[in-house]
Amino acid sequence: MRSEAWRRFAAALFALTLFVVTGVAGARQAATIPEIAAAELPREARETLELIRRSGPFPYERDGAAFGNIEKRLPLKERGYYREYTVRTRGVKHRGARRIVTGRNGELYYTDDHYRSFKRIRE
Repeated sequence: MRSEAWRRFAAALFALTLFVVTGVAGARQAATIPEIAAAELPREARETLELIRRSGPFPYERDGAAFGNIEKRLPLKERGYYREYTVRTRGVKHRGARRIVTGRNGELYYTDDHYRSFKRIRE
């Protein structure tokens, strides 16, 4: 009986520690996101921003889909908070690596390396 209670306590302590460490790491990462002025973005990214403002039409089927933030490079939010949009890449026949990710509260982020890094877009 004691060993079962101890095992449950240890599992709960581990889960709590993991939650705290993950949350702190996500908050720390989010605080270090560099910024970029919208005017400094590549032309195709500025075009995608305009499509987002007009609510489309979007050239790619996945545009507007939920972005899961699996990599935890953006501030941690509930599922469905972020949406992603493709930024065209000249000479590439697939979606490429460039995206704009929007947050429900109007935040805008740009990545040109398929979510490895982000820059917050300053308008």
